[in-house]
Amino acid sequence: MSPLRPLLLALALAAVPCAQGACPTSADLKHSDGTRTCAKLYDKSDPYYENCCGGAELSLEPGADLPYLPSNWANTASSLVVAPRCELTVWSRQGKAGKTHKFSAGTYPRLEEYRRGILGDWSNAISALYCRCS
Repeated sequence: MSPLRPLLLALALAAVPCAQGACPTSADLKHSDGTRTCAKLYDKSDPYYENCCGGAELSLEPGADLPYLPSNWANTASSLVVAPRCELTVWSRQGKAGKTHKFSAGTYPRLEEYRRGILGDWSNAISALYCRCS
């Protein structure tokens, strides 16, 4: 292995656009008055990370408990961001039924990358949620 290979790999990785793309960082989930948002859901994702977290946006306050998402948001979210010290629990069916997954603080630009059972993923599959912050 050439001694230049690790250096070239490091330079190539540094040149790649940020993996979070257009998504805000979890620390950015604050209102202008200083209060925080628990999480944000977005209805657009893309194979290119820089195009994720686009389209319509649903902001969730700490303690948001939605066993039935609004009709225009049921099975629509394809990207999400969770604030620091917060956790978003999602369900695949209305009424908090079906498969469940917990997203901790962080940015999730492509929910296609998170498995829901053997054959599914979480993109366009969230029907209920609960967001809590400590």
